[in-house]
Amino acid sequence: MNSFAFRVGQIAGWAWTAIAGGGGLWLLMTKGPWPPTNGWFALASGLAACPLLAWSLKKYAAIKVSGWLQFAAAVFFFVAGHAALTIWPHS
Repeated sequence: MNSFAFRVGQIAGWAWTAIAGGGGLWLLMTKGPWPPTNGWFALASGLAACPLLAWSLKKYAAIKVSGWLQFAAAVFFFVAGHAALTIWPHS
């Protein structure tokens, strides 16, 4: 594997974790857990992108997760959150 590409992927994963996951956690703490779309999708997106999750799954569960799968899952949660916010009735 190209070590430069690996490093860029690691940095991008940690950045996505910090921004999306941290933003989702901040929304949950400031606005509360309801409605369910409020921060949950951002938090799930950040956790899906976290390199520590792939490392933990590989080490403790013997499940190898590719970087592309993590990226796809993070994008899926991000897009699903935006779709849910357009569908969910705003108060």
